[in-house]
Amino acid sequence: MHCKDSTNMKEPNPTSTKPRPIRILHVVGGMTRGGIETWLMHVLRHIDRDRFQMHFLVHTTEPCSYDDEVRSLGSRIISCPRVSQPLLYGSDFKRILRENSSYDIIHSHVQHFNGYVLRLAKEAGVPIRISHSHNDTSILEAKASPARKLYFSLTKWWISRYATIGLAVSRESARSLFGSHWEKDPRWRVFYCSVNLTPFRQAVDREAIRTELGISASAFVVGHIGRFQEQKNHEFILNIASFLAKKDANIHLLLIGDGLLRTEIQEKVDRMNLSDRIILAGLRSDVPQLMLAAMDLFVLPSLHEGLPLVLLEAQAAGLPCLFSDVITQEVEVVLPLMQRLSLSQTASQWSEAILATKQNKPKITQTEAYQLVEQSSFNIHNGVKQLEALYTGAIVQ
Repeated sequence: MHCKDSTNMKEPNPTSTKPRPIRILHVVGGMTRGGIETWLMHVLRHIDRDRFQMHFLVHTTEPCSYDDEVRSLGSRIISCPRVSQPLLYGSDFKRILRENSSYDIIHSHVQHFNGYVLRLAKEAGVPIRISHSHNDTSILEAKASPARKLYFSLTKWWISRYATIGLAVSRESARSLFGSHWEKDPRWRVFYCSVNLTPFRQAVDREAIRTELGISASAFVVGHIGRFQEQKNHEFILNIASFLAKKDANIHLLLIGDGLLRTEIQEKVDRMNLSDRIILAGLRSDVPQLMLAAMDLFVLPSLHEGLPLVLLEAQAAGLPCLFSDVITQEVEVVLPLMQRLSLSQTASQWSEAILATKQNKPKITQTEAYQLVEQSSFNIHNGVKQLEALYTGAIVQ
């Protein structure tokens, strides 16, 4: 009787292959430097890309800020722009799903339009369909025209019918999209977006950054970051700046961002003779450095928000923050830095609050503030682990 060589006891399996990654298609307006898109880039950079393959379906044909980096990380940008023509959009959407690798998950970030996206995804046979609410739009809905209200009602009904999972960045944004009884439906949950905190512990050259922006070393700079759209309340910010300019010759305003209203805001700055006090810096890739070196205080008088990640970044930078009382309390991590003001208060009253804050040294250091944000749910490392677990759990169910 002959014994087999022990080295041959286990025959190689020619069919053994590495498990294919979970494929996720994120639906967004475009990969611009907005809050949602920046969070998605944080996720893409930190997620295990061997296990999770993320692609992006966008509603534009224009190049966007993050497109090149998305592609460099092995992901795809797929254009599906005909949003205003639902039948054509639907045809394009289904064709895209047919022509590309089959997706396990559709993760939609376009608020009410999520309903139509997920209906199409269901018809195309995508098993996991996620509606992500990034905003509290209850104020907009209350003021909407009858036709717009009908649109909101229809898309919410579609979300309720076709979403297998609903995520919201805050309790208010959950209530806004999923209804007042959202907590009774096990599909809906609050899922905090998160930020990459690494840049906030790196050294910055304050003098060089301020010199580039034309800001003196001694100036007190009030900063704001956000898209130039009605929600961000830029006109109110200019009115605040007007009062500050009259009361303190050394205060400047730094506005970072871009959008449809930027030209209009620039023209108003010129009419108000504030060009020497207000800097419109456009889109920037160095937001953490600007917060650390160029800003002394952060202001956010938004008309509505979901959970503004930029306010978390401001806290990580150790900046005192003045923000509107419509913003969810969940964003308050470093309490000594946070001050709520009502939008019913005047621009003059907001300016007085800024001047008062200017006179008082922060009660917490930037290092201490950073550590508090690092330990929170808003740290990207914690957030990505939770998202990976969510995707994996949805697939195995």
